[in-house]
Amino acid sequence: MYDPDIASPDEAGLAKRVALTYVAEAFAEAELDGLDGDCMVQAALFAAFRHLVETYGEEQTAVYAETFPARIRAGGYTIGPRH
Repeated sequence: MYDPDIASPDEAGLAKRVALTYVAEAFAEAELDGLDGDCMVQAALFAAFRHLVETYGEEQTAVYAETFPARIRAGGYTIGPRH
């Protein structure tokens, strides 16, 4: 089992890639069931932020969320060619 407290950077990166695979598979299954992608995105964001607030509190989560515009604009979430 993965333990973030004793994981090396390589293990942490692998765990994040595995987690992203799980999320991508959930999106694909939902699409096969006829759910709209935007609906899944909103639900995933809500679940993620709810978890962050439960774990770190509202203020730390808000501070973290403030970093998103710059990261988005810098291509931090872009996989293919940038627009």
